Amino acid sequence: MESQRTLENKKLNIGYERTCNCPRTHINCLTAKQWLKNQIGVWQFLYEKRDVRDKEKHPATFPISLAKKCIELFSHQGELVLDPFVGSGTTLVAAQDINRNAVGFDLHKKYIELCNSRLVADNVFNDSKQIAILDDARNINEYLKEETISLILTSPPYSNLLNRKRKNKSRRNRNNEQLNKVEQYSQDERDLGTYEINKYTQAMGDIYEQLLPLLKIKGHCIINVPDMWWENKRITIHLSVIEELRKRGYELRNTIIWDRTNIVNRIGIFGWPSNYITMGTTFEYLLDFWKPPK
Repeated sequence: MESQRTLENKKLNIGYERTCNCPRTHINCLTAKQWLKNQIGVWQFLYEKRDVRDKEKHPATFPISLAKKCIELFSHQGELVLDPFVGSGTTLVAAQDINRNAVGFDLHKKYIELCNSRLVADNVFNDSKQIAILDDARNINEYLKEETISLILTSPPYSNLLNRKRKNKSRRNRNNEQLNKVEQYSQDERDLGTYEINKYTQAMGDIYEQLLPLLKIKGHCIINVPDMWWENKRITIHLSVIEELRKRGYELRNTIIWDRTNIVNRIGIFGWPSNYITMGTTFEYLLDFWKPPK
């Protein structure tokens, strides 16, 4: 485990070559039986004790099991994983568990500190590094060499989805601790979570265009996003991200549905009886892109 560093005009000293004995043509270390289990495009996950569920610590997290599955599918042991919006550090924790090098970036010191608190110091079970860096995702290309990343995995801010007071219309117990709270990460002008959808899409495109040269040929990029409702209109964040990344040189390979129905509870009646609206909390998208061959 390594802590944050100040921004210097130097590349990180971190491994990115596979350390396993898999054939060169294999894209991961999975057996055929393990591969078969991953072919279904609707995924469910459970949280474990190490997962961060406290919204006071971080307002939006995904399970360690989700990050592990993505990393195991699209990288080998020893290769390098990047999370541009590392948040609570779940990607780094998963990478450490399965012996992948990983780097995560975040604007907020409290989240970098949370990342480091979740990583195991002096892990004797593998020789990989996991590094959390306090810096803007726009500066990542100053830290990493071209064509060294095997997988980019993140759950970015969801435009301004969280940047408004909660009304709890979809909750059975509406008068709870989240009522009228703004769960947004910050009001930092660099924070994508404060942007309306058009500005957000442009910023995502700018960041990922800078990341593309760092990604290996046929390296994958997975972005976890939901859609959202805004003033009774459905804002299709996932379509905006797909269209923008295609413009920036990425190729969409798969759209995976993260079925969250097994971990969502206490959903109230939303829209009844005159306005049918599917609950965004019950599913999200895992958009799988890659860097196409030249």
